[in-house]
Amino acid sequence: MLLRKDPGETYRRVDFDARVKGASSLQLVALCLEQAAGSLGRAIYAQSRGDNAAKSAALTRAVAAITALELGVDTSNPVGQPLLQLYQAARRTILDNALRFDAPQLETIRTDLLDIREAMLGTAN
Repeated sequence: MLLRKDPGETYRRVDFDARVKGASSLQLVALCLEQAAGSLGRAIYAQSRGDNAAKSAALTRAVAAITALELGVDTSNPVGQPLLQLYQAARRTILDNALRFDAPQLETIRTDLLDIREAMLGTAN
């Protein structure tokens, strides 16, 4: 493994890789939602600390997770199209925030993603 500047990022990557291996479809969706929400939280924190590099990296990770969610939507499912629209709007908003950062807007998306994850996992049990 290559050495990284941020040990926290290395641990996140190892944790992510371990969780992906052998995960079910539901677990992968939950993981993507968690990764997107966590990345938005890190972007908000980085902005508050004036760390533009960390903010940019976190926004990039959030967009990647949202894109993975978009690609996995089953549009034949009744909730597929609304989910796809939500993910597309979230991705556009996150990309817009790379130029004009709006922490409350990102916090709203973060909360929505966590709510979706909670509802999805609640119905799976």
